[in-house]
Amino acid sequence: MLDASLLNFLRSSIRSTWALELLLLLRKNAPQAFSPSELVLELRATRSLISACIAQLQSVGLVACDEARGCVYAPASPALAQASDALARAYEERPVAVITAIVATPNERLKSFADAFRFTKKDD
Repeated sequence: MLDASLLNFLRSSIRSTWALELLLLLRKNAPQAFSPSELVLELRATRSLISACIAQLQSVGLVACDEARGCVYAPASPALAQASDALARAYEERPVAVITAIVATPNERLKSFADAFRFTKKDD
C-alpha cells in the first residue's frame, strides 16, 4: 500500500503511466533538457501523447519547457520535488502498486461521459 500523501500526489499530478514515465525520465536526467521529438523516441510514444503529458506535467508545476531548450524536470516547489522523489522511490520498490494507483484514479472526463448516460427516475 502506498502512503496517503503519495496517493494524493499521484491523484492530483499524474494522470497516466505515460506521464509517470515521462516525469521519471526527465527527473533522472535533470538538468538535461529534451525536445518533444527526443521524448517521443526515448519513450517510444506518439507525438500527441507526449505533448499531452508534457502539458499536464507543466500545469502541475513539475516540468518546464521552452522552444529553444526543450523540456526539463523543474518542480515549482520543494514540496513537489520531495513528492517526486518519493514517487520515484515507490516506483522502484513497488511498481505495480504505483501503476495500480494511477489506473484506479477516477478520470473526471470519463465520469462525466458516463454520467451523461445515467438514467434518472422520472418524478411522478
